[in-house]
Amino acid sequence: MRYLIIIFLSATLIFGCDYLDMVPEKDIETVETIFEQRENADMWLRGLYGLMSSMIANLSNVSYFGADELSACESHRNSRWYAGAFKVSDGLEMSQEPYDNLWGPMYILIRDCNTFIENIDNVYNMTNGEKKQWKGEVLALKAYAYFELVRRYGPIVLVPKNLPADANISQLQLPRMHVDTCFKEIVNLLDEAIEYLPTSTAAGYERKPYIHLEAAHALKARALLYAASPLFNGNEFYMDFKGKNGEPLVSTSYDPEKWQLAAEAADKAVEVCEQGGFVLCEGTTGKATALLNTMMDIEQSAYSLFSNPEYILEWKINAWWFPVYGLPRLKSDDPNYSGQLDGSISPTMKMVEMYYTEHGLPIESDVTWNYAGRYQLSKETSVLYKDVVMLNTDVLQLHLRREPRFYACIAADRTYWQRGTNTIWDDYNLPVYAYKGESFGTAMDIVVSNVPQNPGGYWLKKHSQSSVNNVSYYNSMDGITACIIRLAELYLIQAEAWNEYLAQPDDKVYAPLNKVRKRAGIDDVVRSWKSYSNQPSKVDTKEGMREIIRREINIELAFEGQRYWNLRRWKTAELELNEKQYGWNILGESARTFYNNFEGPIVIWSKSKFTAPRNYLTPIKAEEILISSMVQNPGW
Repeated sequence: MRYLIIIFLSATLIFGCDYLDMVPEKDIETVETIFEQRENADMWLRGLYGLMSSMIANLSNVSYFGADELSACESHRNSRWYAGAFKVSDGLEMSQEPYDNLWGPMYILIRDCNTFIENIDNVYNMTNGEKKQWKGEVLALKAYAYFELVRRYGPIVLVPKNLPADANISQLQLPRMHVDTCFKEIVNLLDEAIEYLPTSTAAGYERKPYIHLEAAHALKARALLYAASPLFNGNEFYMDFKGKNGEPLVSTSYDPEKWQLAAEAADKAVEVCEQGGFVLCEGTTGKATALLNTMMDIEQSAYSLFSNPEYILEWKINAWWFPVYGLPRLKSDDPNYSGQLDGSISPTMKMVEMYYTEHGLPIESDVTWNYAGRYQLSKETSVLYKDVVMLNTDVLQLHLRREPRFYACIAADRTYWQRGTNTIWDDYNLPVYAYKGESFGTAMDIVVSNVPQNPGGYWLKKHSQSSVNNVSYYNSMDGITACIIRLAELYLIQAEAWNEYLAQPDDKVYAPLNKVRKRAGIDDVVRSWKSYSNQPSKVDTKEGMREIIRREINIELAFEGQRYWNLRRWKTAELELNEKQYGWNILGESARTFYNNFEGPIVIWSKSKFTAPRNYLTPIKAEEILISSMVQNPGW
């Protein structure tokens, strides 16, 4: 009999209990005795979710800071908390000790999923229905573990069942499988899980963090989207990427039918989710203006305490970086000052310029918007922007007449940021004054490397709650969740997959895209491009809509850890991630000096580096390669 002691990573349960930290009451406990009682099986199941969320819904997840969306001051780039992500973005990944290395931990999870699946039927004090539900959850969790491995490493080792304890070394040296086989296994596991899983409503609130029917369908659509994407579908980079016996590991011939599979899976996922009551966050009416109401809809779409009707799957996250590094520090004599906040991460100029104009168009495409003068000062006079932009004041043109998502997600100089609930005594709609010596600006005379400092002159609003003031914010964050997948992403998957499959875009492409745009407070995509753009025919072609959809994805899912993966699956990372990062002169004490004499932004980071094809896949740790006799990823 193989004996087993299981000690999972101790973490905080999503509802405040403890995840499995399972130390046997006796000196040794067997798997068989553990799976005799429901209580022990439940602890094992919680441990599986705890281990997964500790790897994915965690600050060390390289996708949060490993792309080009956020810049940080030097002191935070060297922080032990997320230095790895910034080192990856600077091309400093290494195979000896990879950053965000999930290969080993994820296979521990997969092993323990297999153990659960093989033994859950042996629990004597559970109904058959409950056993099937829990088994379905773990099948889906195993599928998701495979998916997280595939999008990092490409072809992986599949483990249908655990090997016996007395297996010899040759049995343990399993080969990497063709990436198409890996995706098929992910889909097969999810299809099997779907047969067992109840809807979210039927499962009940207490199982909100667990995978339910709608979540399984959503994860299936996402997996098939990746399988159809250029990184894994006809990628000439990997013509010589072969297993140790010479077998190909990635298809180098393009298969358009993969897009149809992704599109149909997304359609089904949307149908199931909408029937299950999942909806976009929209319909706010309590604010003073239409723009403020839309901004609140957008704010609520990216924040949850297991309370968001848009979040299909969410797990509790160690979220302290949001208030500490995102919210403004302000001056020590300011009534809104909090010493727990330092505002030291900044959206990059690329992301600031990514957002649309008020007409739902790129700033370079809207014929009514002053693109050439975007780095000059202008004035906003329309009351439509009251309490969002300072009226009748010199404001950078770049910050004017932008879409609601810009104002909801980015705090820019001479705009406003609601930082608490107003009372008859206190107005918490704070004006953003970003120059040196002003309320949001640095108090230092130089750009320093050892003290937190906002590097670019912008602050991140997204993921924060405007109704809670700065002073109270740090202590209000307990229970906040990370979104694993939300309904808006499914609509965008529909639009992208159908656009890639169809010869010419039609309503299968436009309709889901317009659902996202409607919530964002911008016009129908065809109407916007036909009415206000310098390229009105762009919406009529597959190639044009590809650019439009990708930009919509970059905007809607900005700062959610998605761009890191999307640039890779689109195979455009070497075009985007080798660029310098730009911002404003944070030492400037006037509009002229802060805005670099109105000549355009300045370089705030110049070390970003992405090497193709090497950096498209994460290296497997060199030690694992030696032990397992697997092939390493190309370039490593």
